[in-house]
Amino acid sequence: MKKKIAALGTLICLMTLAVTGCSDLKGKMKGKNYDEFITVDVFSSESNSPGIQTGWFGKIVRDKFNMELNIIASNTVEDGDALFQTRVASGNIGDLIICNTENGVLSQLIEAGLVIDMQEMLEADGYVMQYAEAVESMQNLAETDGIYAIPTEVSHNSPLIPSVGTEPNYAPYIRWDIYEKIGCPEINNLDELLQVLKQMQDIYPATETGEKVYAISLFGDWDRNMMTFARNIACMYGYDEAGITLLSSDDGSVESPLDQTSVYQKGIEFLYKANQMGLIDPDSRTQSYDTVFHKMQNGQVLFSFWSWMGQQAYNTPQNTEEGRGFKMVPVKDMKISINGCRPQGNQTIGVMIGSQADDPQRLADFIEWLYSPEGIMASQASGPSETCGPEGLTWEMGESGPELTEFGKSALGGESVEVPDEWGGGSWQEGICAFNVTFVQSVDTNPQTGEAYMYKLWNSGQKERTKLDDDWTEVTGVLNAMEYLEKHNMLIVAPGDSYVNAKEDYQITTIRNQCRVSLIGYSWDLIYAEDEMQFSGIFVEMEETLENLKFAQIFHYDEQCAREKNQERQEIVEEYKEK
Repeated sequence: MKKKIAALGTLICLMTLAVTGCSDLKGKMKGKNYDEFITVDVFSSESNSPGIQTGWFGKIVRDKFNMELNIIASNTVEDGDALFQTRVASGNIGDLIICNTENGVLSQLIEAGLVIDMQEMLEADGYVMQYAEAVESMQNLAETDGIYAIPTEVSHNSPLIPSVGTEPNYAPYIRWDIYEKIGCPEINNLDELLQVLKQMQDIYPATETGEKVYAISLFGDWDRNMMTFARNIACMYGYDEAGITLLSSDDGSVESPLDQTSVYQKGIEFLYKANQMGLIDPDSRTQSYDTVFHKMQNGQVLFSFWSWMGQQAYNTPQNTEEGRGFKMVPVKDMKISINGCRPQGNQTIGVMIGSQADDPQRLADFIEWLYSPEGIMASQASGPSETCGPEGLTWEMGESGPELTEFGKSALGGESVEVPDEWGGGSWQEGICAFNVTFVQSVDTNPQTGEAYMYKLWNSGQKERTKLDDDWTEVTGVLNAMEYLEKHNMLIVAPGDSYVNAKEDYQITTIRNQCRVSLIGYSWDLIYAEDEMQFSGIFVEMEETLENLKFAQIFHYDEQCAREKNQERQEIVEEYKEK
């Protein structure tokens, strides 16, 4: 699955584009007229919001392309894979397709005639082809010439540059104001973190409006190979999911989630202990992401596994100015894994045009726009770590660079604000692009502003400080979470690779599906075990069940893939250095 380096001429072109800011691109949107209004079915495996795209982003798409987007979100149904296969069997997945390409899916879609070659429809020197190396590299995955899929998360940065800005994705984020009330005790490990969360819940058992508060609230929407929240703890200790294994971002070692000493079981035990202490929301097993997000907005949750979730939900301008909100709390024994930028993109999630699309050229133009500075700023505006939306509404160019408008500060700060009618009306949150995909890394430089797409990295953004920021800095001695992690050697950057699992035998896929369903189910059972005896009994039952399901076979298969992935990480660093 190694990716080849593009031709020298392409590399020189890419380097020139990066330096010049792509000022000579012909691929800028030329105000094309699209006479017929169309509804575009978008099959998106990453979206959490099905239905017609509304609000400000929907208006931008209508105004520019005379079309509306109907999101088919497989992530929101009980069996997203089954929905995908049903649509494959029907011969029409969608007009625009954003989905997983692993396990030979892309080549199968091409062979079945379900996606089309975009090569003649994309501008040769347009926005997409700024990332020609990534696009051309994906032809290896397609196993044919042509451009049938465009990778996401493309970047011009080094694979050793963190793909996040000032905040890591996976880290322990807590209500800092409640933490201050218990004296900001030092936390050395997960057990001490639980004790801190218990103290916080004890002194803040209900919101000001009387709603019950829990330290931790979970959901199962994103469980795929294993339980997401146990896997998140693994990420805080230097590992990440690789199939049904855990791959170290540090030394490339591979662990089984069934190993009692594995970092995955460390996550399970953390959640089990939390439940024993009464810290986990009892609705966790049945509720959705949206429900948990709403509870965080209401102040009913004290802990966030992701930097962006708790902060986006609760850190409104009003709350942060009053010193309330989520901030990373240092846990001394953690070694947090961060993905580096991907010069060849994330090839596991591709953007494609369906063969049944009525106007494929219009969709190719739309894709060009998604990879343009304007499209990146609009489509990736989803929280405090990302971009901020359309110029003129949420941001504007000031004398010293880009800066947020007052509306932008309120909207991006999580306040419930209404968008002006001329921008589409409705609430800001309702208008956010439903794709839930990063097309271009937000830490890359926007050639039109000279600063990063991510507004938190703007010169103006770094000057914006709230009482919550100052309170946090007073305790930690630094300005942001990434600075703290780097200063205290608590960070591992996994080189940004583009590894994609090859097509696997049907028997392997069958075993995988059975094992992942069983592993996820038992993981939740372990968390809700009544006591240590029941916990041990469930663990033994899980081992026996998975052994009968041939877990060892799928683990060894994925272990080999994980080692190949680690090898590609090393190679892509060397390739980048050579360039």
